[in-house]
Amino acid sequence: MYAIVRLRGGVNTRQEIKDTLSMLHLDRVNHCVVVREDEHYRGMIQKVKDFVAWGQVDADCLEMLLERRGRLSGNRRLNDAVVQEISSYSSLKELARAANSGAVNLKDMGIKPVFRLHPPRKGHRGTKKTVKEGGELGFHESIQDLITKMR
Repeated sequence: MYAIVRLRGGVNTRQEIKDTLSMLHLDRVNHCVVVREDEHYRGMIQKVKDFVAWGQVDADCLEMLLERRGRLSGNRRLNDAVVQEISSYSSLKELARAANSGAVNLKDMGIKPVFRLHPPRKGHRGTKKTVKEGGELGFHESIQDLITKMR
């Protein structure tokens, strides 16, 4: 699965990029979504690559996202008891592993698709340069570091 984090705002942005960000549910800065790895999402990511950071997320990072930032309707937090109510899984760890393997879709379980993150602790390295240039935009080999800073 890919984790996509929006880092830049939408002032003076082309309409097609705004539409793609909206389709990805990335309407605000510091919002994160987790999507499956397929050619449709890769094309959407390629279109908005100058506005987002993305990378492959592992089950441990997904579990941390669900625990700290996962919400149901009514802004209810996720915990092990709630996971047992809404699914056949007994803990957040099992749910994260199943979601990461593709066995379950978080949206179908009623979990909101957007994780609202904080700005990163100690700031960004730069939101105008790519990772190769020393910034934050683009593909991260370990997106877990950025998400942990923004927990």
